[in-house]
Amino acid sequence: MVDIIEILAIVVPLVFILYVVVASLRIVRPTEKGLVERFGKYRRFVEGGITILVPFRDRIIKVNITERMTAVQRQDVITKDKVFMGVDAVVFYKVKPDELSVKASQYYVNDYQAQIDTLARTVLRDIIGGMDMATANTSRPIINKNLKEALDEQTEKWGIEIVRAEIKDLEPPKDLIKSMESVLEADNQRQAAEKTAIAEATLASGEKNAAIQRAEGQKQAAILQAEGQKQATVEIAEGDAQATRLRNEALTTYFKDSAITFKQLETVQASLQNNTKIIVPEGKAISLILNEQENLNKATIIPIPQPQPQHKTSRQT
Repeated sequence: MVDIIEILAIVVPLVFILYVVVASLRIVRPTEKGLVERFGKYRRFVEGGITILVPFRDRIIKVNITERMTAVQRQDVITKDKVFMGVDAVVFYKVKPDELSVKASQYYVNDYQAQIDTLARTVLRDIIGGMDMATANTSRPIINKNLKEALDEQTEKWGIEIVRAEIKDLEPPKDLIKSMESVLEADNQRQAAEKTAIAEATLASGEKNAAIQRAEGQKQAAILQAEGQKQATVEIAEGDAQATRLRNEALTTYFKDSAITFKQLETVQASLQNNTKIIVPEGKAISLILNEQENLNKATIIPIPQPQPQHKTSRQT
């Protein structure tokens, strides 16, 4: 019995000392800051690492300084044009790492997360209530900016930094959405009809221009053809006139007083061109001029003897 008492007398103090040592040691993570209080009064600020507390006198409050998110509760907000819109938002924030901000987050506000949620809902009602539905739907960046600025102004004394605020959803009433979809569909159909009409008008205009161009081309071709025929007729007429003039000059110059001989030469020339047989009275010498030797080779010349003159005899009576 004595031995047990002696053992307990040794073990119990050792256990107590070990408990006191363990209770006096605290580990603060790099993502946290610590506030040490002694008998309920702020004592000192603790960075990350191991800190030693006075047992039974000191307590430590660990504060997370990393960025966190709170989802703002969905609410119906009435816009300037009397439309109820469901609004969802999220707010990203963090406690500033300096000593004053950490102390403020614990001593100046009871539950900053819940109060940020309530404050964001109030600010959203104020911002969206001053806009009509169409403006609110197209002004999300402006709403986000105004919401962040308003929260920053209110939470600065809490030692809170608002990193960003985002609108997740702006949802009009379902009946209004259906009406908007119907209007949008009608507008799309109208635009499609207008584009179709423009395309058809463009096609018709193109076909018209093409027909005009073809007609213009045919007109120009006809004009050019007529001018060509006219020019050819003029040149043929001029050639005939030139030939007639040359024949007249030849008749006047070379066949003066020999019109009968010239006429015979013309007849021979025409006959040779058609490979005609020519009957020439025997004893008639015709001189071929006009370079008709080649055609003469094709002709057959048959001389005809001249009739002998009958000599009258006198009868003796």
